[in-house]
Amino acid sequence: MLKLNLHPQTVERARKAAKGIAGSFDWLFRDYSSLTIERSIVRLMGIDGADADGRPLPNLVVDHLAAKNLLSRGAAFAIANAMVNTGSTAQEVAEQVADGKLDLSTLQPASEDAVAAVLDQISDQALAQIREQREFRESQFALYGPRRQPAIYVIVATGNIYEDVKQAKAAALEGADIIAVIRSTAQSLLDYVPFGATTVGFGGTYATQENFRIMRAALDEVSASEKRYISLTNYASGLCMPEIAVMGAIERLDLMLNDAMYGILFRDINPKRTLLDQYFARMVNAYAGIEIQTGEDNYLTTSDAIEKAYTVTASQLLNEQFALVSGIKPEKMGLGHAFEINPEVENNFSLELAHAMLTKALFPNSPVKYMPPTKFASGNIFQTHLMNAMFNFIGQLTGQGVQLLGMLTEAIHTPHIADRSLAIENAQYVFNSVKDLSTELCLAEGSFINTRANTVLEEATFFLEKVEDEGLFTAMAKGDFADIRRPENGGKGLDGVFRKDEAYLNPFLSKMKTELELS
Repeated sequence: MLKLNLHPQTVERARKAAKGIAGSFDWLFRDYSSLTIERSIVRLMGIDGADADGRPLPNLVVDHLAAKNLLSRGAAFAIANAMVNTGSTAQEVAEQVADGKLDLSTLQPASEDAVAAVLDQISDQALAQIREQREFRESQFALYGPRRQPAIYVIVATGNIYEDVKQAKAAALEGADIIAVIRSTAQSLLDYVPFGATTVGFGGTYATQENFRIMRAALDEVSASEKRYISLTNYASGLCMPEIAVMGAIERLDLMLNDAMYGILFRDINPKRTLLDQYFARMVNAYAGIEIQTGEDNYLTTSDAIEKAYTVTASQLLNEQFALVSGIKPEKMGLGHAFEINPEVENNFSLELAHAMLTKALFPNSPVKYMPPTKFASGNIFQTHLMNAMFNFIGQLTGQGVQLLGMLTEAIHTPHIADRSLAIENAQYVFNSVKDLSTELCLAEGSFINTRANTVLEEATFFLEKVEDEGLFTAMAKGDFADIRRPENGGKGLDGVFRKDEAYLNPFLSKMKTELELS
């Protein structure tokens, strides 16, 4: 059977270094919170909607608490205290705050038992709703069978959720297993989540809870008619990462783009803010049974895919360790990589095969997300279509978990429905043609592919050990990741990070953490 002979001692060293790096942030996860984590808690308490000016109620409540110096004890305590004092629901408390009729700083602290009883009831109800969605998903896979491997993953990105639904249904009927709704350009830099259904996104559609609900309902219709569960994914990243994770859990998204470091490197979001937010967001994903997908493919948009292949492997190992800290199991870690070697390079297919095999060998239980060639796609649609076929060949040959299909018009325009149909036909043809080929092939011990994979692994190991020694923030500030410099106190969102009070309350975090540790 086709497999690599990796040096086990090197694998052990690499994981040890990655674990040390992730483990060095216990202080951040334990002692700090952020504005968006608190807004996530507000949403889990049942608060939703917006005022007449379109400002989301979770933002208005958390901003009110911050202005009144009440946030360090947690939004959960302040809202529950108001519920006990006023006899109102959490939603009514939020509406009164938004209307200027209630100042939470004027309320006397209720008894600890009364506040705890309210929070216990609310958190139990919210987490039960998320469990129901997780159990329904599991029942659908039990009914229709598991997702194929590699799963066919395609994108919709019209900007209009209702048009997205039409395209998503068409793709699912053609054979897609996973629909990804691309998020509107720069939404990751918004420190709020728009409310309601949207029709005016740019380069994609806004991630909102209502848009999630609309698309999930549409795909459920196709799942029932096709007798095949169609999965849905969106982006839990940016300045609202935990909030979007919560909305995805409530509306039963199945996968979420959720990288530990993507926002730092590619959106210039503050490192502390990003690492803190991903910790809570991933715990929500883990509890909801949502499969995370990481963004190592982005490294190769700014760096050479051969020279800096080791940074992809290093990032995968770091994403794995940060995910484990949040309770995510390997079978829910869609670690990423990409087919981005220059097609003019001699033996580029063998190089790419080595990289793809290395990823699967390191993470055999992970539904690895494999990204198509885009960097070298051109107006020559025939060459791009051929490159996509080679990409599909490697995906099937190496047993990738998720195959994000490339489009032959990638470099020309946003793909039409017909372009997506051709991409699905391409993948289905190649997957079927080489379905069992890997069982008939093996590599010589000293083969080029074995040697290349071990070289990349060794480079990644040295790199991780260096990062562990000097610190992740120092390495990022020097530009060691993706050749992009990100200082520890730079970027967007640092002012949204705050230290917790000793009496801080977050019942959702403690309950999810306890259940995940027991599972």
